[in-house]
Amino acid sequence: MQTHSLVDLSDRFAPSDRLPVVFLGHGSPMNVIEDNTYSRAWTELGRSLPRPEAILVVSAHWMTQGTTLVDVSEMPRTIHDFYGFPQALFEQAYPAPGQPHLAREVTALLKSHRAQEDDRWGLDHGAWAVLKFLYPEADVPVFQVSVDMSRGLTHQLEIGRTLSLLRERGVLILGSGNVVHNLRAMRHGGTPHDFALEFDAIFADRLSHRDFTGLADADRLGALLPEAHPTLDHYLPALTIAGASDERDDLTFMTDVIDLGSVSMRSFIFHTN
Repeated sequence: MQTHSLVDLSDRFAPSDRLPVVFLGHGSPMNVIEDNTYSRAWTELGRSLPRPEAILVVSAHWMTQGTTLVDVSEMPRTIHDFYGFPQALFEQAYPAPGQPHLAREVTALLKSHRAQEDDRWGLDHGAWAVLKFLYPEADVPVFQVSVDMSRGLTHQLEIGRTLSLLRERGVLILGSGNVVHNLRAMRHGGTPHDFALEFDAIFADRLSHRDFTGLADADRLGALLPEAHPTLDHYLPALTIAGASDERDDLTFMTDVIDLGSVSMRSFIFHTN
């Protein structure tokens, strides 16, 4: 498996009918209304990606306990799941249609993972905040699948493996979270914490070598894991995307920096040439 930088994305994606799988470090909601390194990278990525038949999103912001929920709504609502931000953020909308038929198929596909249908969620900001840049016309059907917080790290790898066959059916699988996410340790304008740099580097190395077992082994990650993730919600979608890849894929990293001292903006794409 080869690794690449963002600069050659457009050359890498075009030849394949098998869709990539994408993980984006979404960071602060302010990235939606700011012209910055991250929003520009997401825009560039959107121009490079194939147009899918549908998008399945696994976001850090839809957490469940004991079940994996699949949104089957016709028109997913835009959820403003944050507070204390400028009014301009609350005015954002992403009116993409849902894909109820496919979502119900995914519910059946994930039956062994305790999947159930849901029509109350919609699109949280982990989804629409990046989709606005990838597909700004909001004209590609999209639905979310929740993260079952009760089942552990390996479970989320298994979810990704199960979902991977959708890549052959025109579905873009998109994970949204952060490789390091410790809001308690944020430093506005400050230098990255050592633990953030170390965990981010370990993650990148193991991902590059397809050591997914190591990424999902809390004992091997040791004390770094709770430092990087006081809660695991932003880490689990990265494991979903890793699980949805296979040996045929190349790996591309983008926006691989630590923001605010303790939030990794590292994003990655697995894609077949």
